[in-house]
Parts: sequence; C-alpha cells; structure tokens
Amino acid sequence: MDHRHPDDHENVPRPVVGIGNDYPPSFELAEHQHRRGQLLYAASGVVAVSTPQGAWVAPPERAVWIPGGTPHSVRMVGAVQTRSVLVDQAVYPGLARSCRVLGVSPLLRQLLVEAAHVPIEYEEAARDGLVMRLLVAEIERAPLIPLAVPFPRHPALATRCHAFVEQPQAHVTIDQWADALAMNRRRFTRLFRQETGMSFAQWRQQACLSAALPRLAAGEPITTIALDLGYDGPANFSTMFKRALGVSPSRYRP
Repeated sequence: MDHRHPDDHENVPRPVVGIGNDYPPSFELAEHQHRRGQLLYAASGVVAVSTPQGAWVAPPERAVWIPGGTPHSVRMVGAVQTRSVLVDQAVYPGLARSCRVLGVSPLLRQLLVEAAHVPIEYEEAARDGLVMRLLVAEIERAPLIPLAVPFPRHPALATRCHAFVEQPQAHVTIDQWADALAMNRRRFTRLFRQETGMSFAQWRQQACLSAALPRLAAGEPITTIALDLGYDGPANFSTMFKRALGVSPSRYRP
C-alpha cells in the first residue's frame, strides 16, 4: 500500500479512489475540503471530525461520511491508521449530502482495506472495478449510528451548544437552557428540534457519547469519565452507553 493524500487524487479519471495513511497520536488535520465525498474509517484509534455544522466521532467499527465540498478538520485520538475512499458524487448521486457516522460491517471493512491497495487508475471492468463498485454499494446500505452532534444556526443557541460540547453534563435540563435563553419551554423545544433535527435529550446524549469516546480510546478510567459527565457512577453511564451503541464502554478502551 502506498500512502496517498486526498488532494493528490481529486481529479484522477476513476470514480472511486482508496487511501491509506498512518498518523501519530493527537495528530490534527486543519480545516480543508475535498471535491469528492470521503468515507473516513479508522482501522485503529478514533477519528473526530468537526465542521461548521457539527461534530462526528468514529470509534472502531464506525466511519464518518463527509460529503464533497464540506469544510472539515480531523483530530486523531491515539495512533490512528485510516483507510478511506474518495467517491465522485456526480457518478454516485445517491450518497448522502450531509455528514454522518456509519456502521462498518466486516465486508465493508475488508473492502476499505483492499481499496487502499488498488492502483489509482485501475481497470474499471476488471476485478478492481468490481471491488470499488461493491464498496460504494456497502456505503449506501451502511446503518446510521447516533454519534452526530449537529450545531444550530441560531446565534444564542449555537453559543450555548458549543460551550456544552466543551464540557457536557448529562443532567442539564431543558428548563435550565430555556431560562438561560429567555424562552418558554415550548418555544425552546420547538426551536431546538428545528435547528438540530433532534430533541434536546437526544442531542445531549450524543454530545456526552462524543466526548466520552476519545477519552475511552485514550485509556481513561470509565468511572472518571462517568463522573465528569455528571453521571452518579459508572453503572448509569454504562447503561446509557450500551443502550445507544450496543456495547459496553470497555469495548472502546485499549
């Protein structure tokens, strides 16, 4: 596998390009964008993607889909091996036009690994072309994972959301936020859903999950993370975590 930078292959005459790179712990990619859509998968470690519209975290067995033309920055948690693909959305218009976290099946994972070894100008009618077409088909059917933290456009609400993401607390209430923004409860809940596409409780939980995952990957104790997020103890935190992601927090610790 040769290491490839996305910008080097934006204009190659193939609709799908595989990329593989290794990054040291805490490496950051400053804000940039690609013409093509990108599925960013960490074969090891955790990747955290930020855009003006929100934040997305992909632990193992998850990937972040970033549509073409989306400004984004990337932070690596731990030593990260990425396996990703750039996809021309003019050729595959069915791919999502918004960022999201997707589940990575064993088949999709193996296809991503294989794609990093495929020559840039592969034979589209031969095996390599079949691999790339199957890979896109697997992206299209991959399940959506609730690890998005969308940011609202409403200025005062956006300021509060950005501050919360920096220090999330699981038991902050709707009434506390509504009072702080001088709104009644009904107006706040309606505005919050309009601006983020989800309820306040859903958003708060996803912000807590997104804050916890990088810390788990870094090896921090589950109890410490749970208490920092405002949970009474690790049991309550673990219950929420498993209900949301289907596995216990220890699954993501090194």
